[in-house]
Amino acid sequence: MMAKIVPCVDSQAADILAIINDAARAYRGHVPDDCLHEPYMSRATLEKEIAAGVRFWGWVGHGELLGVMGIQNVQDVTLIRHAYVSSRSRRQGLGGKLLAHLMSLASRPVLVGTWRAAIWAIDFYARNGFSLVGDAEKDRLLKKYWTVSARQIETSVVLADARWRGSSAPSSSPCCGD
Repeated sequence: MMAKIVPCVDSQAADILAIINDAARAYRGHVPDDCLHEPYMSRATLEKEIAAGVRFWGWVGHGELLGVMGIQNVQDVTLIRHAYVSSRSRRQGLGGKLLAHLMSLASRPVLVGTWRAAIWAIDFYARNGFSLVGDAEKDRLLKKYWTVSARQIETSVVLADARWRGSSAPSSSPCCGD
């Protein structure tokens, strides 16, 4: 079977969680311990995210789900959410292909949030056309478009695509954290 990107369905919830929780092990030793849970994402949290409008897409190769990435329209932007590739399938371009597919679906400016210490994730998004926004703007965006704790806001970054940087978004900045 040829590899392809497909919309995820309810029956894949266990596979989605397995990929997220496997890939999130990379955060250990980088993300503050008080921000990590075991499992990283529970079934209830996944269901809550889907109910809030996150649509997951998956990379399927040899009949197996190997990577997932979510997309969510919130107010006037699109968020990239929960982007993970199984640890055994990393560095094969799956994440970049998933991101390109989701970007092709987005008609609004696109934002993505990740942990400040997840340098590999920040580098991935930067290689794919995203830029860090400044700290004050990051705080404003996380409060406006995400539902996250104050601790997560403190320990996260937001990256924006060219549409965001070219929009009339107040105080958006293509520069790195200030």
